[in-house]
Amino acid sequence: MDSKKISFAEMMTDDAQTSREERCFRLWINSLGTATYVNNLFEDVRTGWVLLEVLDKASPQSVNWKQATKPPIKMPFRKVENCNQVIGIGKKLNFSLVNVAGNDIVQGNKKLILAFLWQLMRFSMLQLLKNLRSRSQGKEITDADILNWANSKVKSSGRTSQMESFKDKNLSNGIFFLELLSAVEPRVVNWSVVTKGETDEDKKLNATYIISVARKLGCSIFLLREDIMEVNQKMILTLTASIMYWSLQQKVGESESTPAEDGKVPDAGGKISNLSIDDDASDADLSPQVGNEEPSQKAENHEPSPLAEKDDTPGGK
Repeated sequence: MDSKKISFAEMMTDDAQTSREERCFRLWINSLGTATYVNNLFEDVRTGWVLLEVLDKASPQSVNWKQATKPPIKMPFRKVENCNQVIGIGKKLNFSLVNVAGNDIVQGNKKLILAFLWQLMRFSMLQLLKNLRSRSQGKEITDADILNWANSKVKSSGRTSQMESFKDKNLSNGIFFLELLSAVEPRVVNWSVVTKGETDEDKKLNATYIISVARKLGCSIFLLREDIMEVNQKMILTLTASIMYWSLQQKVGESESTPAEDGKVPDAGGKISNLSIDDDASDADLSPQVGNEEPSQKAENHEPSPLAEKDDTPGGK
């Protein structure tokens, strides 16, 4: 009986974690301005088309649209073709996809879909950071760079908190991230409302405040307060990377334009600030920049475009 109870409890925990990650990736995809709006992540990615759209955003020119079929797709093998291309591109981007096939996505394998999307989201974040860094130092960005940057920022501000890793349990009280936010913009944190983070309720208050402050700056935030309280390694990395991106944007902006007026919190501007999403926002509020398109004629019947689709028939390539 005990083992069954434990298994059930673990299953419930896994379901909750899966649900949170599904939400995160769904909001992230819908923030990118892809033509397809995602309502149900695990169902909507099974055709492969949405993933191809996201890959095209993260790694331009990586998708061969002549070999892709746009929904609605009548023939199952066309979905497999799309998803096989998704996996093929992922491997070229050095994603870890051992024993993963396109059919796993078509079949709706949640674990593999989440694993792929995490690697895709991480790749996209690192590319954004790399593009900013390349204008100054020209260095590749790694997870370790993000960790070291955060610790260096906090230390340089005179604070003593440090992050051992993105799964450091001490992060659950929220103090480190509030000190990091204060380090990148000293005026943004109201320390009178910050708790010591010793109780679950205090941790919840701090985590909620972290998300609020980060959004106030213009950071792209897709995690929930529970992700901070439970120290979800993946989501902690996204939070740190988003703060780093905002900070680097300010440096680029200062070097290319006049400084912001004194007394004002600088606006992040650019791509990332437009991705901020409120936890309480309904899906109706998260309308994509481009609506779902109706099936159109063969690509050869109109001017070619980056998202040119083919007919769902043999020889439609």
